[in-house]
Amino acid sequence: MNAGRTIFAQLMDHLPAYEFQKCVARYDGNYKFRGFSCGDQFLALAFAQLTYRESLRDIEACLRAVSGKLYHMGFRGKISRSTLADANEAHDWRIFADFAQVLIHLARPMYAQDAIGVDLDSTIYALDSTTIDLCLSLFPWARFRARKGAVKMHTLLDVRGSIPTFIEVTDGKVHDVNILDQILPEADSFYVMDRAYVDFERLYLFHQCAAFFVVRSKAGIRLRRRYSHPVDKTTGALSDHTVVLESAQSARHYPAPLRRIRYHDAEHDLTLVFLTNNFDLPAITIALLYKARWQVELFFKWIKQHLRIKVFFGTSVVSAK
Repeated sequence: MNAGRTIFAQLMDHLPAYEFQKCVARYDGNYKFRGFSCGDQFLALAFAQLTYRESLRDIEACLRAVSGKLYHMGFRGKISRSTLADANEAHDWRIFADFAQVLIHLARPMYAQDAIGVDLDSTIYALDSTTIDLCLSLFPWARFRARKGAVKMHTLLDVRGSIPTFIEVTDGKVHDVNILDQILPEADSFYVMDRAYVDFERLYLFHQCAAFFVVRSKAGIRLRRRYSHPVDKTTGALSDHTVVLESAQSARHYPAPLRRIRYHDAEHDLTLVFLTNNFDLPAITIALLYKARWQVELFFKWIKQHLRIKVFFGTSVVSAK
């Protein structure tokens, strides 16, 4: 008979337990707790994710089936779906959000040298959101349409390694551009975004923080050309202009010049227009930076295929976070 430790226990050993306890202490997570501690809750939900459990009853049944090994797996509380439900409802979700940042900080250096198709030493972030449908009768707080519920997951992704550095879950009605208020720009980093994030007042804050942005332009923006720059049209670049905003209100929100690049994607027969505050990189590099934004779309596809988000272990707004 194999008397060794379970694979689950060995996996959990890779997580910094001391850092998790610091997160718990920061929010008094175990103050007057009943049933599951924050550590028990984390282990139970990690077990559910790794073993594809679909409900609290399913988690309870599987863990009780190996009750003789629970202590060595790290569990100290009594396994019960009611105590786990209470923990999901009562424990502060920020404990787990902060611990996620700890794990991200450990993981990012492992992928710092990954090739991404752009020869840049700067950090490149892709920003986008995805909508997760919910049953409105079970999640009445997540009303999205008249008969539809949903939440949005806004994600800032480090393109190297496809590691999210910031995730904010909101209800489905929150417009994508509002999430820019939650992001603290890093100097000399690039933020690549779709046209849903065109808001010149918010983008000017990125410019003031010495961060670079690349955003796809949208129809209706009035721009006045100041200078034209030569481009190599064999790369797909059609034009490269220094422009200023022509609308008085927009110019007040973003008084600095912008760079407008028109690029033809021969593979999909599309002509794209980009706006950026970086005037040093070649036009084709700006286009390749926007192409790297596709990594965030692949990330959304990956989590929907591999993570168990088809069902939730709680229906309140707290447990959903």
